[in-house]
Amino acid sequence: MLNNDYFENMGLKAIHAKVLAGERLSFEDGLRLFDCAEPLAVGSLAHLARTRLHGDKVFYVLNRHINYTNVCVNGCTFCAYQREEGQDGGFVLTVDDAIARIDASSLNAREIHIVGGCHPRLNLPFFEDLIGAVRDRLPDAVIKAFTAVEIAHFAKLEGISTNEVLTRLQAAGLDMLPGGGAEIFAPSVRERICPRKATADQWLAVHEQAHALGIKTNCTMLFGHVESVEDRLDHLIRLRESQDRSGGYTCFIPLPFLTENSKLAIDNPLTGLETLRTIAVSRLMLDNIPHIKAYWVMLGVKEAQAALKFGADDFDGTVIEEKIGHEAGATSEQGLTRTQLSEIIRGCGCTPIERDGFFNEV
Repeated sequence: MLNNDYFENMGLKAIHAKVLAGERLSFEDGLRLFDCAEPLAVGSLAHLARTRLHGDKVFYVLNRHINYTNVCVNGCTFCAYQREEGQDGGFVLTVDDAIARIDASSLNAREIHIVGGCHPRLNLPFFEDLIGAVRDRLPDAVIKAFTAVEIAHFAKLEGISTNEVLTRLQAAGLDMLPGGGAEIFAPSVRERICPRKATADQWLAVHEQAHALGIKTNCTMLFGHVESVEDRLDHLIRLRESQDRSGGYTCFIPLPFLTENSKLAIDNPLTGLETLRTIAVSRLMLDNIPHIKAYWVMLGVKEAQAALKFGADDFDGTVIEEKIGHEAGATSEQGLTRTQLSEIIRGCGCTPIERDGFFNEV
């Protein structure tokens, strides 16, 4: 165990004391963590906080991703996945297509993850039918579907409130929201990278409405593009404040921006250590969100393993046929098996724990 002198030499003595006492960190504390010359010191603090919550457990789930369309009206500058309607490479799955993908995976999935673009003509009854069909096929699985951005888009197309959209989807079988679309909350950044997308306030409102209905959600942050560390901290603190109000966030997913196929030019792409530092700061700032995901699809398996020593406690799952991250340039596998996940986690000196979509241990 690193001692007080080490953290004092790193300029983190006061933060170390707060972490040991379980006290909430401030915006200024977050700046010190980002400014620290030694990312391993920040990682060790995050690992301390993570171990206090979960010991040596690392969670994973048997899950299946379904991306139902890449046609989207938002046209975000960072997105390599989006296509215009009628553009080459655009696709839309039918309900039967989606069910066929579930059947073809031959996986007794505990979680089905469904997201896609904001298609200009797919209406809410289509998604009610989709959720209902998945529920009929897998009655015991957790259906985690649609970002807050998609929910706001459905509401706009139907001319109804986002609360009514959530209520109708819940009645069809929706259990959770996956948490995507948050990007960075700072308005100046959103104006540059996703000016047509739902605002930060709208994103937060949809999640808090979901929580009031008993729908758990995840939350995300896309980092490493044009935002500052101050923007990252503002994002984390706004999520923390939202959790204080509504209490329904289950897991935070830090998403490193992948530059390979993006139209958004980046002068200083993320390094591996800066990615790990940001994951660590997330664990330390988000004291009221129980889980931090090492999303191996976008991190790659090896960096996701390292993230387990920088505050993360969840390794996501089997995934199978993820499209959005891979269109952006992810070079990871399309899926992992239960055996592979267990071996990867044990290889880090941790104990693999299979879970369901709500993080109940199986």
